[in-house]
Amino acid sequence: MLSESEILLTLDNSNKTGDYTHFISLGHPNSFLIDNRLNIFRGDNDKWAIAIERLGFNPRGGAIELEIYYYGNCLINLETYNGQISNYYSTYPVDQNSLNETTDGFHLNPDAESWLTKGRQIELSTNKQDYRDQDIDLKEYEPGQIGIEEAARSLIIGHRDLFRASENELYKSVPQDLKKILVLDEWHHRDFIEISVPKVSDEHLKYTYEFNKKMPGFEEMDFETFSNLFRIQELNNKKANQKEWDDNRPSSYETWQQLAKVIATGDVQHYKPTLSPNTHWKNWSESGSL
Repeated sequence: MLSESEILLTLDNSNKTGDYTHFISLGHPNSFLIDNRLNIFRGDNDKWAIAIERLGFNPRGGAIELEIYYYGNCLINLETYNGQISNYYSTYPVDQNSLNETTDGFHLNPDAESWLTKGRQIELSTNKQDYRDQDIDLKEYEPGQIGIEEAARSLIIGHRDLFRASENELYKSVPQDLKKILVLDEWHHRDFIEISVPKVSDEHLKYTYEFNKKMPGFEEMDFETFSNLFRIQELNNKKANQKEWDDNRPSSYETWQQLAKVIATGDVQHYKPTLSPNTHWKNWSESGSL
């Protein structure tokens, strides 16, 4: 019989199953957050899955990216990178040519008119007052500049469904016989980020030192100093991971405790949040900060 603890254990360990599996990060520094959605699936024989959509603008990739993160006990067709399983994949709701033609890679062009989004032309605004009316504060590094993420945050207000994952996209890694039992457009979320702390032997540390000791910054450092600095950083990373585990792992707060109960029982009435939702992009100012 499916248990809540089994579901929470899967979520808690989502950072530990490889280099390309992660618990979803709304505040990811490489991507400006635009929007989110959480989808819960349940099927016969204790099968379950979660698909979380994160819409963001990645300035280094130059694209508006809809990432879908999967968790569950019956996932299929997962992506692989460098021979390892990944629990997410990306789709691109805004046609890339359309985006390139209307922007300089970071901001709207003054004459930008529309984006082609899932086959529809969606009108853009270059009028700052329109953004003020929508409670979107423009950064304006240069007077009148409108960032791509700001334009997208404006567009989703009236065209949110065009930026959501389609059923085919959601079911890419979810078996078709599972039913979607709950959809949330807002919830209380905590990013859960753990630092990779691989085991490094003294022998390997010595090899690393010998290999690098002639490089700038190493010339006047002996092995003992190098080793001590490395071990101090290693210890600090472990302490940071412990604090992250204690404070932010999914099972540590009510959102996922209640959702695990929903999945285990199939009864959506168990989701009765008391914590205020915080998934709106305004609450994640550190997103895209790199």
